Amino acid sequence: MKFKRHRAAVGLLAAGTFALTACGSDQNISAANMNPALKNLKVECGTQPVVAEGSSAQKNAMDIFTRAYTMKCPGQKIKYTATGSGKGVAAFTAGQVDFGGSDEPLQQGAETAAAKKRCNGNPAWNIPMVFGPVAMSYNLPGVDNLVLSPETIAKIYQGEITKWNDPAIQQLNPDAKLPAIEIVPFYRSDESGTSANFQKYLATATDGMWTGEGKTFQAGPGVGQGKSGTDGVTSAVKQTKGGFTYAAWAFPKNAGLGIASIDSGSGPVSLTSKSAGKAIDGAKIKGQGNDLRLDLKSIYGNDSPGVYPIVLATYEMVCSKGYDPATAKSVKAALKVAANADPQQLEKAGYAPLPPKFKSRVMEAVNAISA
Repeated sequence: MKFKRHRAAVGLLAAGTFALTACGSDQNISAANMNPALKNLKVECGTQPVVAEGSSAQKNAMDIFTRAYTMKCPGQKIKYTATGSGKGVAAFTAGQVDFGGSDEPLQQGAETAAAKKRCNGNPAWNIPMVFGPVAMSYNLPGVDNLVLSPETIAKIYQGEITKWNDPAIQQLNPDAKLPAIEIVPFYRSDESGTSANFQKYLATATDGMWTGEGKTFQAGPGVGQGKSGTDGVTSAVKQTKGGFTYAAWAFPKNAGLGIASIDSGSGPVSLTSKSAGKAIDGAKIKGQGNDLRLDLKSIYGNDSPGVYPIVLATYEMVCSKGYDPATAKSVKAALKVAANADPQQLEKAGYAPLPPKFKSRVMEAVNAISA
Protein backbone atom coordinates (compact mmCIF):
# COMPACT_ATOMS: atom_id res chain seq x y z
CA MET A 1 0.00 0.00 0.00
CA LYS A 2 1.37 3.40 -0.94
CA PHE A 3 2.18 5.76 1.90
CA LYS A 4 -0.38 8.46 2.68
CA ARG A 5 0.64 11.13 5.16
CA HIS A 6 -1.53 11.79 8.20
CA ARG A 7 -3.68 14.74 7.16
CA ALA A 8 -4.63 15.34 10.79
CA ALA A 9 -1.09 16.53 11.35
CA VAL A 10 -1.36 19.18 8.64
CA GLY A 11 -3.72 21.36 10.66
CA LEU A 12 -1.46 21.13 13.69
CA LEU A 13 1.47 22.31 11.63
CA ALA A 14 -0.25 25.31 10.11
CA ALA A 15 0.65 27.67 12.94
CA GLY A 16 4.34 27.12 12.30
CA THR A 17 4.42 27.39 8.54
CA PHE A 18 6.37 29.87 6.52
CA ALA A 19 4.15 31.40 3.84
CA LEU A 20 4.96 33.99 1.25
CA THR A 21 2.61 36.53 2.79
CA ALA A 22 4.51 36.42 6.09
CA CYS A 23 7.88 37.23 4.60
CA GLY A 24 9.69 40.54 4.96
CA SER A 25 9.67 42.70 1.88
CA ASP A 26 13.47 42.96 1.89
CA GLN A 27 13.78 39.34 0.78
CA ASN A 28 10.77 39.03 -1.53
CA ILE A 29 11.40 37.18 -4.78
CA SER A 30 9.99 38.18 -8.14
CA ALA A 31 10.33 36.56 -11.53
CA ALA A 32 12.48 39.48 -12.63
CA ASN A 33 15.13 39.11 -9.92
CA MET A 34 15.07 35.33 -9.50
CA ASN A 35 18.62 33.98 -9.45
CA PRO A 36 19.77 32.40 -12.76
CA ALA A 37 20.04 28.84 -11.44
CA LEU A 38 16.44 28.92 -10.25
CA LYS A 39 15.16 30.82 -13.27
CA ASN A 40 16.62 28.25 -15.67
CA LEU A 41 15.64 25.23 -13.57
CA LYS A 42 13.13 22.86 -15.14
CA VAL A 43 10.63 21.78 -12.50
CA GLU A 44 7.51 19.65 -12.78
CA CYS A 45 5.50 21.42 -10.09
CA GLY A 46 3.41 19.44 -7.64
CA THR A 47 -0.28 19.87 -6.91
CA GLN A 48 -0.34 19.81 -3.11
CA PRO A 49 1.52 21.53 -0.25
CA VAL A 50 4.66 19.85 1.05
CA VAL A 51 4.53 19.31 4.82
CA ALA A 52 7.79 19.11 6.77
CA GLU A 53 9.10 19.49 10.30
CA GLY A 54 12.33 19.49 12.24
CA SER A 55 15.59 21.37 12.72
CA SER A 56 15.24 24.92 14.01
CA ALA A 57 18.77 25.62 12.73
CA GLN A 58 17.48 25.55 9.14
CA LYS A 59 14.38 27.63 9.90
CA ASN A 60 15.51 30.74 8.04
CA ALA A 61 16.84 28.74 5.09
CA MET A 62 13.51 26.94 4.82
CA ASP A 63 11.84 30.34 4.77
CA ILE A 64 13.96 31.22 1.71
CA PHE A 65 13.17 27.85 0.09
CA THR A 66 9.46 28.38 0.67
CA ARG A 67 9.42 31.78 -1.02
CA ALA A 68 11.43 30.44 -3.96
CA TYR A 69 9.12 27.43 -4.33
CA THR A 70 6.01 29.61 -4.24
CA MET A 71 7.48 31.83 -6.96
CA LYS A 72 8.69 28.94 -9.13
CA CYS A 73 5.48 26.96 -8.61
CA PRO A 74 2.67 29.50 -8.02
CA GLY A 75 0.12 28.35 -5.49
CA GLN A 76 2.45 25.77 -3.94
CA LYS A 77 4.29 26.05 -0.64
CA ILE A 78 6.35 24.20 1.92
CA LYS A 79 4.63 24.06 5.30
CA TYR A 80 7.61 23.75 7.62
CA THR A 81 7.43 23.69 11.42
CA ALA A 82 10.69 24.24 13.31
CA THR A 83 10.41 21.97 16.35
CA GLY A 84 13.97 20.62 16.58
CA SER A 85 15.77 17.71 14.97
CA GLY A 86 14.51 15.07 17.39
CA LYS A 87 10.89 15.89 16.70
CA GLY A 88 11.64 16.10 12.99
CA VAL A 89 12.92 12.53 12.97
CA ALA A 90 9.91 11.37 15.01
CA ALA A 91 7.40 13.13 12.73
CA PHE A 92 9.04 11.71 9.61
CA THR A 93 9.25 8.13 10.84
CA ALA A 94 5.64 8.34 12.08
CA GLY A 95 4.48 9.39 8.61
CA GLN A 96 3.15 12.76 9.78
CA VAL A 97 5.23 14.80 7.34
CA ASP A 98 6.59 14.42 3.82
CA PHE A 99 10.18 15.00 4.87
CA GLY A 100 11.97 15.69 8.12
CA GLY A 101 14.79 18.13 8.79
CA SER A 102 17.63 17.12 11.10
CA ASP A 103 21.10 18.40 11.90
CA GLU A 104 22.15 14.77 12.19
CA PRO A 105 21.42 11.91 9.77
CA LEU A 106 19.12 9.06 10.72
CA GLN A 107 20.94 6.82 13.18
CA GLN A 108 21.69 3.28 12.06
CA GLY A 109 19.42 0.84 13.87
CA ALA A 110 16.06 1.89 15.29
CA GLU A 111 15.77 5.16 13.35
CA THR A 112 16.69 3.72 9.96
CA ALA A 113 14.40 0.73 10.59
CA ALA A 114 11.48 2.99 11.50
CA ALA A 115 12.14 5.14 8.44
CA LYS A 116 12.22 2.09 6.18
CA LYS A 117 8.88 0.93 7.57
CA ARG A 118 7.41 4.40 7.03
CA CYS A 119 8.67 4.33 3.43
CA ASN A 120 6.85 1.06 2.75
CA GLY A 121 9.96 -1.08 2.96
CA ASN A 122 12.20 1.29 1.02
CA PRO A 123 15.29 2.97 2.51
CA ALA A 124 15.20 6.61 3.53
CA TRP A 125 17.90 8.97 2.31
CA ASN A 126 19.69 11.76 4.15
CA ILE A 127 20.19 14.69 1.78
CA PRO A 128 22.40 17.58 3.04
CA MET A 129 20.50 20.65 1.84
CA VAL A 130 21.63 23.37 4.26
CA PHE A 131 25.13 24.12 5.55
CA GLY A 132 25.02 26.27 8.64
CA PRO A 133 28.05 27.51 10.54
CA VAL A 134 27.65 27.25 14.30
CA ALA A 135 28.62 30.47 16.04
CA MET A 136 30.14 30.65 19.50
CA SER A 137 28.05 33.56 20.68
CA TYR A 138 28.66 35.78 23.69
CA ASN A 139 27.37 38.86 25.53
CA LEU A 140 30.41 40.66 26.82
CA PRO A 141 30.16 44.47 26.72
CA GLY A 142 33.40 46.11 25.60
CA VAL A 143 34.81 42.98 23.96
CA ASP A 144 34.30 42.96 20.20
CA ASN A 145 36.95 40.51 18.98
CA LEU A 146 37.00 37.48 21.23
CA VAL A 147 39.17 34.48 20.31
CA LEU A 148 38.53 31.01 21.72
CA SER A 149 40.11 27.60 21.13
CA PRO A 150 38.36 24.22 21.11
CA GLU A 151 39.99 23.47 24.47
CA THR A 152 38.77 26.67 26.16
CA ILE A 153 35.24 26.09 24.86
CA ALA A 154 35.25 22.54 26.22
CA LYS A 155 36.56 23.69 29.61
CA ILE A 156 33.83 26.33 29.85
CA TYR A 157 31.14 23.69 29.42
CA GLN A 158 32.96 21.33 31.76
CA GLY A 159 33.02 23.99 34.47
CA GLU A 160 36.83 24.29 34.50
CA ILE A 161 36.81 27.87 33.19
CA THR A 162 34.25 30.02 34.95
CA LYS A 163 35.30 33.66 34.45
CA TRP A 164 35.91 35.64 31.29
CA ASN A 165 39.33 36.85 32.45
CA ASP A 166 40.59 33.31 33.01
CA PRO A 167 44.31 33.09 32.05
CA ALA A 168 43.55 30.56 29.29
CA ILE A 169 41.18 33.00 27.58
CA GLN A 170 43.45 35.98 28.27
CA GLN A 171 46.34 34.18 26.58
CA LEU A 172 44.28 33.91 23.39
CA ASN A 173 43.30 37.58 23.68
CA PRO A 174 46.46 39.37 24.87
CA ASP A 175 45.25 42.84 23.91
CA ALA A 176 41.68 42.53 25.18
CA LYS A 177 40.42 43.90 28.48
CA LEU A 178 38.47 40.89 29.64
CA PRO A 179 36.12 41.58 32.56
CA ALA A 180 36.26 39.52 35.75
CA ILE A 181 32.66 38.38 35.45
CA GLU A 182 31.13 34.94 35.53
CA ILE A 183 30.65 33.02 32.30
CA VAL A 184 27.02 31.95 32.04
CA PRO A 185 26.94 29.03 29.58
CA PHE A 186 23.65 28.12 27.90
CA TYR A 187 22.94 24.94 25.98
CA ARG A 188 20.01 23.23 24.28
CA SER A 189 17.72 21.45 26.75
CA ASP A 190 15.78 19.70 23.97
CA GLU A 191 17.12 16.89 21.81
CA SER A 192 19.05 18.71 19.14
CA GLY A 193 21.09 17.84 16.09
CA THR A 194 23.01 21.05 16.69
CA SER A 195 24.04 19.72 20.11
CA ALA A 196 25.02 16.38 18.58
CA ASN A 197 27.20 18.05 15.98
CA PHE A 198 28.69 20.54 18.42
CA GLN A 199 29.69 17.70 20.74
CA LYS A 200 31.23 15.82 17.81
CA TYR A 201 33.19 18.94 16.99
CA LEU A 202 34.44 19.32 20.56
CA ALA A 203 35.44 15.64 20.79
CA THR A 204 37.26 15.77 17.44
CA ALA A 205 38.95 19.16 17.85
CA THR A 206 40.13 18.48 21.42
CA ASP A 207 41.42 14.97 20.64
CA GLY A 208 38.95 13.38 23.02
CA MET A 209 39.07 15.89 25.89
CA TRP A 210 35.32 16.26 25.43
CA THR A 211 33.49 12.98 25.97
CA GLY A 212 29.85 14.02 25.65
CA GLU A 213 27.90 12.82 22.63
CA GLY A 214 24.42 12.61 21.20
CA LYS A 215 21.48 14.96 20.77
CA THR A 216 21.25 15.67 24.51
CA PHE A 217 23.98 18.11 25.53
CA GLN A 218 26.18 16.82 28.34
CA ALA A 219 27.54 19.78 30.29
CA GLY A 220 29.59 19.26 33.43
CA PRO A 221 27.67 18.76 36.72
CA GLY A 222 25.87 21.94 37.65
CA VAL A 223 27.29 23.86 34.70
CA GLY A 224 25.12 26.23 32.69
CA GLN A 225 21.44 26.42 31.92
CA GLY A 226 19.40 24.55 29.33
CA LYS A 227 17.01 26.38 27.03
CA SER A 228 14.69 24.97 24.37
CA GLY A 229 15.45 25.64 20.72
CA THR A 230 17.93 27.88 18.95
CA ASP A 231 15.74 30.88 19.72
CA GLY A 232 15.84 29.93 23.39
CA VAL A 233 19.62 29.86 23.83
CA THR A 234 20.13 32.95 21.68
CA SER A 235 17.56 34.98 23.60
CA ALA A 236 19.07 33.85 26.90
CA VAL A 237 22.53 35.10 25.91
CA LYS A 238 21.13 38.41 24.69
CA GLN A 239 19.46 38.94 28.06
CA THR A 240 22.42 37.83 30.18
CA LYS A 241 25.66 39.75 30.73
CA GLY A 242 28.42 37.17 30.50
CA GLY A 243 26.19 34.79 28.56
CA PHE A 244 27.68 32.25 26.14
CA THR A 245 26.27 29.61 23.82
CA TYR A 246 26.54 27.70 20.57
CA ALA A 247 23.90 28.47 17.94
CA ALA A 248 23.26 28.46 14.22
CA TRP A 249 25.00 31.55 12.81
CA ALA A 250 21.81 33.27 11.63
CA PHE A 251 20.41 33.67 15.14
CA PRO A 252 23.23 35.50 17.00
CA LYS A 253 24.02 37.37 13.79
CA ASN A 254 20.48 38.73 13.61
CA ALA A 255 20.45 39.38 17.37
CA GLY A 256 23.60 41.50 17.17
CA LEU A 257 25.55 39.34 19.60
CA GLY A 258 29.30 38.87 19.71
CA ILE A 259 30.67 35.93 17.70
CA ALA A 260 34.05 34.48 18.67
CA SER A 261 36.85 33.64 16.27
CA ILE A 262 38.22 30.11 16.57
CA ASP A 263 41.90 29.29 16.88
CA SER A 264 42.38 25.61 16.01
CA GLY A 265 46.16 25.93 16.14
CA SER A 266 46.84 27.88 12.98
CA GLY A 267 45.70 31.29 14.18
CA PRO A 268 42.31 32.92 14.82
CA VAL A 269 39.67 32.52 12.13
CA SER A 270 36.55 34.66 12.16
CA LEU A 271 33.25 33.24 10.98
CA THR A 272 32.47 34.23 7.39
CA SER A 273 30.89 32.45 4.44
CA LYS A 274 34.36 32.10 2.95
CA SER A 275 35.99 30.56 6.03
CA ALA A 276 33.04 28.19 6.53
CA GLY A 277 33.11 27.31 2.82
CA LYS A 278 36.72 26.20 3.16
CA ALA A 279 35.64 23.69 5.79
CA ILE A 280 32.83 22.39 3.61
CA ASP A 281 35.23 21.96 0.69
CA GLY A 282 37.13 19.44 2.79
CA ALA A 283 34.08 17.34 3.68
CA LYS A 284 33.82 13.73 2.58
CA ILE A 285 30.63 11.73 1.90
CA LYS A 286 30.50 8.40 3.72
CA GLY A 287 26.96 7.37 2.75
CA GLN A 288 26.26 4.97 -0.10
CA GLY A 289 24.51 5.84 -3.35
CA ASN A 290 21.98 8.63 -2.83
CA ASP A 291 22.23 8.50 0.96
CA LEU A 292 24.51 11.52 1.28
CA ARG A 293 25.48 11.40 4.94
CA LEU A 294 28.78 13.19 5.55
CA ASP A 295 31.94 12.27 7.40
CA LEU A 296 31.91 15.29 9.71
CA LYS A 297 35.30 14.50 11.20
CA SER A 298 36.74 15.69 7.89
CA ILE A 299 35.23 19.09 8.73
CA TYR A 300 35.63 19.26 12.49
CA GLY A 301 39.23 18.09 12.48
CA ASN A 302 40.32 20.56 9.79
CA ASP A 303 42.87 22.85 11.44
CA SER A 304 44.21 24.42 8.26
CA PRO A 305 44.75 28.20 8.15
CA GLY A 306 41.65 30.19 7.24
CA VAL A 307 39.20 27.37 8.02
CA TYR A 308 36.25 27.91 10.36
CA PRO A 309 35.52 24.29 11.30
CA ILE A 310 32.24 24.42 13.25
CA VAL A 311 29.87 23.84 10.34
CA LEU A 312 26.92 21.50 10.47
CA ALA A 313 24.91 20.07 7.62
CA THR A 314 21.16 19.94 7.96
CA TYR A 315 19.72 16.91 6.22
CA GLU A 316 16.31 16.51 4.66
CA MET A 317 15.20 12.96 5.41
CA VAL A 318 13.18 11.59 2.49
CA CYS A 319 11.83 8.28 1.25
CA SER A 320 13.73 6.92 -1.72
CA LYS A 321 10.44 5.29 -2.75
CA GLY A 322 7.07 4.73 -1.15
CA TYR A 323 5.31 8.08 -1.52
CA ASP A 324 2.03 8.28 -3.35
CA PRO A 325 2.60 9.73 -6.85
CA ALA A 326 1.28 13.23 -6.02
CA THR A 327 3.44 13.51 -2.90
CA ALA A 328 6.55 12.25 -4.69
CA LYS A 329 6.06 14.88 -7.40
CA SER A 330 5.62 17.71 -4.89
CA VAL A 331 8.56 16.65 -2.71
CA LYS A 332 10.88 16.45 -5.72
CA ALA A 333 9.78 19.86 -6.98
CA ALA A 334 10.22 21.53 -3.60
CA LEU A 335 13.67 20.07 -2.98
CA LYS A 336 14.90 20.82 -6.51
CA VAL A 337 13.97 24.45 -5.94
CA ALA A 338 15.62 24.42 -2.51
CA ALA A 339 18.90 23.18 -3.96
CA ASN A 340 18.87 26.10 -6.39
CA ALA A 341 17.84 28.86 -4.00
CA ASP A 342 19.61 32.21 -4.16
CA PRO A 343 23.08 31.85 -2.56
CA GLN A 344 23.19 35.56 -1.72
CA GLN A 345 19.97 35.28 0.27
CA LEU A 346 21.32 32.24 2.09
CA GLU A 347 24.51 34.10 3.01
CA LYS A 348 22.49 37.08 4.22
CA ALA A 349 20.49 34.74 6.46
CA GLY A 350 23.64 33.22 7.95
CA TYR A 351 24.13 30.06 5.89
CA ALA A 352 26.94 28.83 3.68
CA PRO A 353 25.53 28.27 0.16
CA LEU A 354 25.40 24.70 -1.12
CA PRO A 355 28.89 23.98 -2.50
CA PRO A 356 28.95 23.17 -6.24
CA LYS A 357 30.45 19.71 -5.75
CA PHE A 358 27.61 18.80 -3.40
CA LYS A 359 24.90 20.45 -5.45
CA SER A 360 25.23 17.98 -8.32
CA ARG A 361 25.07 15.05 -5.89
CA VAL A 362 22.06 16.55 -4.13
CA MET A 363 20.21 17.08 -7.42
CA GLU A 364 21.00 13.51 -8.47
CA ALA A 365 19.51 12.18 -5.24
CA VAL A 366 16.41 14.38 -5.42
CA ASN A 367 15.74 13.38 -9.01
CA ALA A 368 15.89 9.72 -7.96
CA ILE A 369 12.99 10.02 -5.47
CA SER A 370 10.01 8.07 -6.73
CA ALA A 371 6.55 6.81 -5.77
